[in-house]
Amino acid sequence: MKLVVVSAGLSVPSSTRLLADRLATAVAGRASGPVDTQVVEVRDLAVEIAHNFTNGFPGRKLADALDAVTRADGLIVVTPVFAASYSGLFKSFFDVLDKDALTGKPVLIAATGGTARHSLVLEHALRPLFAHLRAVVVPTGVYAASEDWGAQGLPERIERAAGELAALMSGLSGARPSPSAQERPAPVEVADFTVVPFAEQLAALRPTG
Repeated sequence: MKLVVVSAGLSVPSSTRLLADRLATAVAGRASGPVDTQVVEVRDLAVEIAHNFTNGFPGRKLADALDAVTRADGLIVVTPVFAASYSGLFKSFFDVLDKDALTGKPVLIAATGGTARHSLVLEHALRPLFAHLRAVVVPTGVYAASEDWGAQGLPERIERAAGELAALMSGLSGARPSPSAQERPAPVEVADFTVVPFAEQLAALRPTG
């Protein structure tokens, strides 16, 4: 399975990258098979992202990063909080991504900030963004304030979110196609009556003429 981590931290070292690495390690530990992890540091792509906005063409590094995100089986996205939302650079990276690239793709959202008061950024900014991109966002988001590092609670949230992403990635990679019309389940006999599949009930209501 291919896991891509998009980290929008600006400093080196970065608490955003630290959280991204911990999440990636946890996902690899929860996955049902080998995980190939690639990290995209958005900071290193800032100039090429700006050029893409002005000329419409990604540079080599940006093109490679966008291709990796498109081909991934799952994503971890982590941003620092600026002005109570995701960073502009983080948003710009996904603005230059093809609009259909994340359709149906499992995504774990995470953020870092200086205070716990910004934790709702996951729900009012990140989750709506990736829902708009038609990604499948895991139920548990992970926010890490400065006081969370080394405190009780953060490791548990990381593990819970990682387990959810790993399960989605494993499920999609082994997904089977849905049954065709010729493979509809047969009616189920229950006690003295027959349960007819809903699709057959609808078909019976269609006009025959």
